[in-house]
Amino acid sequence: MICLLCHAEYTLEPTFHQLLLLKLPSPGICTSCHNQFQQITTPYCSRCYKPGIKDVCSDCKIWEKEGIIVNHQAVFTYNTAMEDFFSRYKFMGDYRLHHVFNKYFKTERDYTIVPIPVSKQRFQERGFNQVIALLHSLPFSSLLEKEEGPTQNTRTRNERLKNKNTFTLKAKVKVPDKILLVDDVYTTGRTLQHAIAVLKQGGAQEIKTFSLCR
Repeated sequence: MICLLCHAEYTLEPTFHQLLLLKLPSPGICTSCHNQFQQITTPYCSRCYKPGIKDVCSDCKIWEKEGIIVNHQAVFTYNTAMEDFFSRYKFMGDYRLHHVFNKYFKTERDYTIVPIPVSKQRFQERGFNQVIALLHSLPFSSLLEKEEGPTQNTRTRNERLKNKNTFTLKAKVKVPDKILLVDDVYTTGRTLQHAIAVLKQGGAQEIKTFSLCR
């Protein structure tokens, strides 16, 4: 096989340690590339999975002052390897890379998966919604639409927090009571909180959030 990231030939032969811990290499990439991605381990923020925090992080305490209790889970830290991955996947449009992390996205009983949308302009530029591609064959409901706005990677933290809400509900959709809202990367949480606000206005009673990275 040819690794999608480094393009080296490899044979998928998981070690006994990987089999024991069920940490098998992701499909399409070699063990060397797989090992560059860092899974979040304890300690992490109990609300948003921010690594290195034993209790509740300062970000979540700020959200709490606004009356919001964050209920988020993530899998990986946004390290250099992950930054390089998303540079190729999202910004260079390498659609094949959606296979790499499919196995980390799961359904949750009684919850409807709702992906964060991209704007029509971004979809035309990229050719795909990177979150929906990561979900692959899982059932989901596209309930939201997004207006075009500044790209998040070009904005500072404070600018992201001050972003206006660019999400709206699609016409004539029925919003389920329980939702698992999914994004690719969690930075400040503003994107997810904007989407949550719209979904709750539409009738959602309970919303959890999930991202591949934190």
